[in-house]
Amino acid sequence: MKETEQHNDRMARLVFASVYPHYVTKVESKGRTVTELHQVIEWLTGFNQKQVEQLVAEGVTFETFFDRATLNPKAQAIKGVICGYRIEEIQNPLTKKIRYLDKLVDDLAKGKKIEKIIP
Repeated sequence: MKETEQHNDRMARLVFASVYPHYVTKVESKGRTVTELHQVIEWLTGFNQKQVEQLVAEGVTFETFFDRATLNPKAQAIKGVICGYRIEEIQNPLTKKIRYLDKLVDDLAKGKKIEKIIP
């Protein structure tokens, strides 16, 4: 899919708290745990479970979420296709970070071992 400015703007304005429950549902429906979800979130962003819960309670956007995050330098090793977009080809830095998170959650839900998900 081709990345558009409208798509990038929509992604930036998306409220993390509106997506987070879907992450939880997705991983739990596939037999994974919220603890594992938080493990991949913390690896990518540096946010522990309590911090994630606070960000959810604040209703921050993805833009604010990633502005406050300390992105793992190894995140650039995350590759593949998520939601029709090849991560390596995404130009917008924020959209790329959001897709990194989506890819980690997706891989977790697919049953991959944590050691294989986190590069």
